[in-house]
Amino acid sequence: MRDLTRFPAYVYDLNGLREHVASIRSALGPELFYAAKANPDPAILRALAPHVDGIEVASGGELAHVRRTLPNARLAFGGPGKTDEELSLALDLGVERIHVESPHELARLAAKGRPAHVLLRANLRLPTTGAALQMRGAFGMDEQALTACARSLASSSPHLTLHGIHAHLASGLDATAMLDLARHIIDWAIPWLETHNVESPEINLGGGMAVDYTDPETRFDWRTYAAGLPDVPAKLRIEPGRALTAYHGWYVTDVLDVKTTHGETYVVLRGGTQHLRTPVTKGHDQPFTVLTRTGETRAATLVGQLCTPKDVFATDVPVPADLRPGDLIAFAMAGAYAWNISHHDFLMHPRPDFHYLE
Repeated sequence: MRDLTRFPAYVYDLNGLREHVASIRSALGPELFYAAKANPDPAILRALAPHVDGIEVASGGELAHVRRTLPNARLAFGGPGKTDEELSLALDLGVERIHVESPHELARLAAKGRPAHVLLRANLRLPTTGAALQMRGAFGMDEQALTACARSLASSSPHLTLHGIHAHLASGLDATAMLDLARHIIDWAIPWLETHNVESPEINLGGGMAVDYTDPETRFDWRTYAAGLPDVPAKLRIEPGRALTAYHGWYVTDVLDVKTTHGETYVVLRGGTQHLRTPVTKGHDQPFTVLTRTGETRAATLVGQLCTPKDVFATDVPVPADLRPGDLIAFAMAGAYAWNISHHDFLMHPRPDFHYLE
C-alpha cells in the first residue's frame, strides 16, 4: 500500500474481505453471487472472485466492467430498465442468466432471435416486516404477468430457456426474518415452477442481508440462515452485496476546522458526502474512529465541505474535547454503497485516493 499522505482516502482491507467471504461461502448451501452494485472496484472484484460462484450486474456499464475485470466469471444480469443495446451486450458477453423484469422486456429479448437463459423476476406480496427497503413498485412482475411470460416462452420462444424465478423482495433483514421470507418465496415458487414444467428449476432469493451501522461488530448470521433453508427440488441462489464488502472499507480524512455556532460544535472535514453518501442516504451516523487523539469527549456534528446542510457524516456524537485541525478521522463500514453511490462532481472538490491492504 502507498503511504497515506493525502486525504481524503479510501482504504480497502482485501485480506479481511477474502477471509470474511470465504467464511460465508463455507457456511452456505445455495450458490453465492456478488451484487456488483455494492462496490465494483476492480480490486474488490478480484478479491471476491475465488470465493463466489458468480457476479450479478445491473447495467450494461457494470456488465462490461465486470467482464473486463473477471473475464471468466459467471454473470447474471438484472435491473428494471434494460435497453436493447444492453440485452445485446449480455448475449455478446455470455451472460449466464438474464433476469427478465416484464413481458415487454421478454418480447424484446425474444425478438433478437438468439439463445438466452432467463429467470423471471417476481414481485410478490409477501410479508417483509422490518425491512429497511422493500423492492416492490416497478421491480419484477405480478403472478398474471409471470404466467403470461411463461406461456410465451413455452409457445413462441424456443430459443429462450426458462430456468426459474428471481425474487429479491427486501433489504435489511436479519437471518430469522430473511429465512421466513425465503420460505414464503420457496413455498410459492415450487408449485409455480412445477405448473409450468420448468426443468432443473432455480430460485434466486436475492440479497438484502442486514448490515447494522450502529454496531460494526454485528454480522448477519450466515450459518443460521443456511441451516434453516428448506431442502427443495430446485437450485437456490443468493445475491448479497453490502453484507459482503461493507465491513472492509474505510474513508479516512482530516479535520479542517472546529467551530461552535449557537452552542453547537461542528467539525468540518476535508471531503464530504460527495465521497461517502451512505449516512445521508440511509439516515444514520456513520461509525468512525479518531486516529490521532483520545481523552475526554464532547458532543459535535461531523460535516464535510459541501454547500448544503445535508453534508453530514454524524450528528451530535462524542469526539475528543481537544480535537483540532489536522487530526485524522476514519469512517468505518465504507466498503459498500459508499464511493460508487456518491455524487462525485458536486462542487468539484478533488477525488479521494484509494489504497489496498493486501
